[in-house]
Amino acid sequence: MRAVWTMWGNTRMIILVAVCAAIYGAALVAFKTALPIIPGFTELRVANIFPMVFGLLFGPAGAWGTAFGNFLGDLFGGTFGLGSIPGFVGNFLLGYLPYALWNRIIPSKKISREWKRESWESWINYFFISFISSTACAVVISTFLDALGMVPYAVLTKIITVNDTLASWIGVILLISVFSATKEHLGLFWTDIMDEGDVGKPVAGISGAWLVMAASIVGLLGGMITTLPASILGWLCTAGILIGCFLL
Repeated sequence: MRAVWTMWGNTRMIILVAVCAAIYGAALVAFKTALPIIPGFTELRVANIFPMVFGLLFGPAGAWGTAFGNFLGDLFGGTFGLGSIPGFVGNFLLGYLPYALWNRIIPSKKISREWKRESWESWINYFFISFISSTACAVVISTFLDALGMVPYAVLTKIITVNDTLASWIGVILLISVFSATKEHLGLFWTDIMDEGDVGKPVAGISGAWLVMAASIVGLLGGMITTLPASILGWLCTAGILIGCFLL
């Protein structure tokens, strides 16, 4: 997770944060009132084609850009409130987990940090990590909103997971279109911008990846296999997700 903090010393990464936030925020505002699911809390997230792509292309800049973009979407879309705080954290995970999990959730030497269109491992990685990052986002946001008495945990986790996962899967079309140009022609792939020392090495990458995966899935489906109250289940799984993220 070192790169999340060291990137703030890199001017180009900071610019990418601003660009990602502007694109994501503008897309959220555009559809905020047009396609509501739970008015004031969530809508059909057409804009969520971007976080997975931002994360894989721009690494930590994509994560921060997604988080700030969601904050801007709430601020200018008329849904700003206490829920915007967990929304910031959850959307940060939408951009963080794609690149953090990319070559760790499936420990294979064939999987580098880059998306490779011709690699079947990249395709499996993309669709599976889209689901895990969307689920992690859903668990974190739903836990806090349920605690605030705004939306029931069991309902919101399902809505956010399906919403974000489907949008991310559609986003693979965008990734195919822009990855080569962004890396080869513009030189903006995140590991090409940052020094290896600033990227750092995970504390326990594979363990962290599997902890995030397990906590996310249990957080989504745990109510079907345990009698734990949703509030307790949500907090336990949120803790597991956040600890796993720090290990990545």
